[in-house]
Amino acid sequence: MILEITLTNFFSINEKITLDLQAANLHTKEARALADNTFAVGNERLLKTVAIYGANASGKSNIIKAVKAAVDMILDSHNYNEGDSFGFKPFKFGEKNTPSEFYIRFIIDGVEHEYSFSCTRDEIITESLYYYPKGRRALIFSRDERIPGGKKEKYEFTNVIRRPMDVASNTSRKTLFISRASQMDREKAKEIYRWFNEQLVFSYRGKTSVAIDRFLGDNKDAVLRVLKAADSDIVEFTYKDGELTTFHRRNPALPFDFNTEESDGTKILFKIMLTVMDVVRNNKVMFLDEVETSLHTRLVEYLISLFHSSKSAQLVFTTHNTHLLDMTRFRKDQIFFVNKRDDGSSDLYSLFDYKDFREKMDLEKAYLQGRFDAVPYINEFENI
Repeated sequence: MILEITLTNFFSINEKITLDLQAANLHTKEARALADNTFAVGNERLLKTVAIYGANASGKSNIIKAVKAAVDMILDSHNYNEGDSFGFKPFKFGEKNTPSEFYIRFIIDGVEHEYSFSCTRDEIITESLYYYPKGRRALIFSRDERIPGGKKEKYEFTNVIRRPMDVASNTSRKTLFISRASQMDREKAKEIYRWFNEQLVFSYRGKTSVAIDRFLGDNKDAVLRVLKAADSDIVEFTYKDGELTTFHRRNPALPFDFNTEESDGTKILFKIMLTVMDVVRNNKVMFLDEVETSLHTRLVEYLISLFHSSKSAQLVFTTHNTHLLDMTRFRKDQIFFVNKRDDGSSDLYSLFDYKDFREKMDLEKAYLQGRFDAVPYINEFENI
């Protein structure tokens, strides 16, 4: 579960932006009707979904792209070699060698954690991990490569990670300490690494045949409901020995081989379902850029409803679909906008920031009229 993410100097992001998944203190009738859009964790109440709107080239996709780049560094930096550059670009028009910064607050097994790092494209500058084991903030480790001296001067540890200086001694400026510590079998680091690796999902992923068999067996009714929502005429399916067979409404007794006789669209739909149902059932966090890609509008709406009916799964998505801008579907704090600043960088802000906007107003109309600035302005030319 994610509370918030802060990004600085990634791609089109220059100044610090924050994606806040903590639910605002809303007491309106409309917000109360959407109680299922949030969930409680201890004293926190978090959002299950966040929609990000913005014009083309505003940089909304770069928010998800930046989060994925930071997560990839956590998962892979122990493999980086001396000549490698990190897998992102800083803001093009910013000052040279200005650090990029990533900060995330998240919850593992009911315990809040804070992890952050800063870096250039070529080396790590700072890194830290805190947690709240008894409700109070406590250091696990911190690192600052700007401090003169050796590893003992640059690093600070408590007793959470076993023999931390052994890890630090094997951590170059190309490598995040958390990545190296996980590789060196330090339990707390492995717990953090597993969370980033298993709980954050950035694309529709396939599964092994064993996983598919178990998944389809446990979720058959739900899969059939999704197929119905997608206007598919598949009414039944079986999965045995790695072979998926479908049956259609026109002739329910006639089997179809999934791999050779179903359309590409149906195959994509199954792949999407396998991922989304896994995320929802296991309360993971999913990031999707342009959620409507490959999905019919009705299926997008159904996908969102799956997250809203989950226990604590979360979905962060970008979209151009203005029909979703409906205050009977989303709370004010679930809608974010991205706009391009004068310097070409991306700004991120929430509908909740517009105190004069009331839930009874037509949100889609207000957005298309440019009230929130995150729409393209089209010049009309006499001769095109």
